[in-house]
Amino acid sequence: MSRILVAVLGFCLAFSVSAGEKVFLTSLEWPPYAGRSLPEGGASVAVAKAAFAAEGYDLVVDFLPWSRAVNEAKDPSSKYSGYFPEYYSKGVEAEFVFSQEMGSGPLGFIQNTSNPVTWNSLDDLSNQIIGVVQDYVNTDDFDARVASGQQKTQAVTSDAINVRKVAGGRIPLAVIDQNVFQYLLKTDKSLKGASAKVEMNAKLLEDKKLFVCFKKTSDGKNMADIFNRGLSKINVDEIMKKYL
Repeated sequence: MSRILVAVLGFCLAFSVSAGEKVFLTSLEWPPYAGRSLPEGGASVAVAKAAFAAEGYDLVVDFLPWSRAVNEAKDPSSKYSGYFPEYYSKGVEAEFVFSQEMGSGPLGFIQNTSNPVTWNSLDDLSNQIIGVVQDYVNTDDFDARVASGQQKTQAVTSDAINVRKVAGGRIPLAVIDQNVFQYLLKTDKSLKGASAKVEMNAKLLEDKKLFVCFKKTSDGKNMADIFNRGLSKINVDEIMKKYL
């Protein structure tokens, strides 16, 4: 066998091993947790990369509109093993394998500072129109009320739109992660001046756990196991706290 052929075969073998060590996931523009222009791709992406790296894998994340990110991850023929970050829900669990917890975020309502809303249970909000982001999971109770028609909502395509709607008094409340809300106020030019008009409601819906959702295929389940092993080797809370 010639030295040239040996060199070529060696290069091909090295390339195939390298390619085999890559894992592909989809995500969305959801700063500070995920975003194409963020350092490390965002707090959740930093955690995911560290977990996979602990098991010898190189994570590649493609940032897509949320609905497409989920659908691409669901497609059995796509290169993606899953998507993230996601909240737990029974509906999602029917189609994906949830990883172990990879962080958390406080989910609540934003309100207009001149018209604060007091509530003790979701029943108290049944006469309010609440802003949500299309295809986002919120909480089981809230989403069940929306599905049954007990809670009126208006769906938009981004959290920033809801911030503008609440600031303008067009809706009284909108569901949002507190860290996302604070990040948007600091960085989104379209929200200039909104910080004086919008605030978090004093009562949180839930401190939501974040997960990676893997395909319900042999590859997806294998990647979930690899990811979970990696998570056990890193300090998720420390990474999230340092980033946020």
